[in-house]
Amino acid sequence: MKKKLLSILLSATMALTAFAGCGASGSDSGSASSGGSSSGAEEITWMFWDDLNATEDMISLGYKDVLERFNKDYEGVYHVTPITTNLEEYYTKLNALVASGETPDCFIVSPGPNLTTYVEPGVAADLTSYLDADGWKDTFTSDSVFTQQTYDGKIYAVPLNIAAACVFYNTEMFDKAGVEVPKTYDELLDACKKLKDAGYTPITISAGTAWCLSMLCAYLMDREGVDLAAMEAGDESWVNDKTIDAANKMLELSQYFQPTAAGDTNDVATAAFYNEEAAILIQGSWAIGQINGSNPAFEEKCGVFQFPALEGGNDPNRLIAKSDSLAMSANTEHPEAVIALMKYFTDDTAQKYTAEKGGKIPVTKVEYDAAAAPAQLAYVMDIFENASGTFGFLNESLKTTEAGSFFDDQMVATYLGSETPEEAFKTIEQWYVDNIR
Repeated sequence: MKKKLLSILLSATMALTAFAGCGASGSDSGSASSGGSSSGAEEITWMFWDDLNATEDMISLGYKDVLERFNKDYEGVYHVTPITTNLEEYYTKLNALVASGETPDCFIVSPGPNLTTYVEPGVAADLTSYLDADGWKDTFTSDSVFTQQTYDGKIYAVPLNIAAACVFYNTEMFDKAGVEVPKTYDELLDACKKLKDAGYTPITISAGTAWCLSMLCAYLMDREGVDLAAMEAGDESWVNDKTIDAANKMLELSQYFQPTAAGDTNDVATAAFYNEEAAILIQGSWAIGQINGSNPAFEEKCGVFQFPALEGGNDPNRLIAKSDSLAMSANTEHPEAVIALMKYFTDDTAQKYTAEKGGKIPVTKVEYDAAAAPAQLAYVMDIFENASGTFGFLNESLKTTEAGSFFDDQMVATYLGSETPEEAFKTIEQWYVDNIR
């Protein structure tokens, strides 16, 4: 398995050695360094999927503040330089650095198969002993926050926050169109029709960004009661009534997407929502920081609801949840510096900021001022409190990242009309026969 995963990293990055050659300089070298490196300090790098100088995202700005506090407090001892890119290219460029032997000392990663890609070949370090030392692990809310970061009883990444995929809506547009918050899929369709009739674009989504469309499909499949484990094991075919019904419902909803959905990036689609060009954004609560950072005045019009139920379908109180996590290179020459940095990301200052500014749920026992937090966070907390269970993005939940990416691409192909739902799931079934089973 290790050889297979390492070969995946190598083959995926052969064309990116030019980026890898830039090493620690990165695309944002020194941007959060508080005046640059201190002479004699141990130098480490940290890799992230946003431009810390150009971003308005509140979570990203909070991460920038962490780096600046760290460099100031450890001046002359430790110094971190960020390497940044965009979300769409993040893993490709990270893998280029891994393949060239220049893995960042510390890097952000999504839990599940994405993290597995770095655990199996020994790229990510075992953090268990560091978490057990000095009571660090005891500051977290519970051991459960480490579930997706744990392999054979060892922890390989530190979670930074918790977020849920949900539905944002413009309360003013809903009121003017005479629309109530939908509780079922049929009510969602009816709401979209009323919004369209009132002259509004009902839904904005990046249908060309595979994970965004896949997130919608994952909810529809879960509400249909699709048994992913059975299909992955070969006990059930991917071509079945539930998967096909879910894809057809995605196509049914797509008639209410913005006309440019296929070409819009996630940032463009999200901007269309907070700039009041569309009434609904199907996205994660991680977008709260982006929405409020880009248009603070819109916060009072921004409501949140849980993805609706299918009448007669699966448990409607299940939700997609995820966290940003930090991994350490197993080959770093400065593990103590990296651990010190990770602790800054989970200290009270950073975790209070996560809630009060970023609108994400902290992973530690920190106390924060709920009244100071974004209004949307209260809605998200209500959704979590009523949740009966959680599940992940399909590209982070299937057996491998390749399986997740292949699924995502087939959903985009279905949306674009190059495959029917039946053809898409036949293609997925054959891919599993050839690559997994």
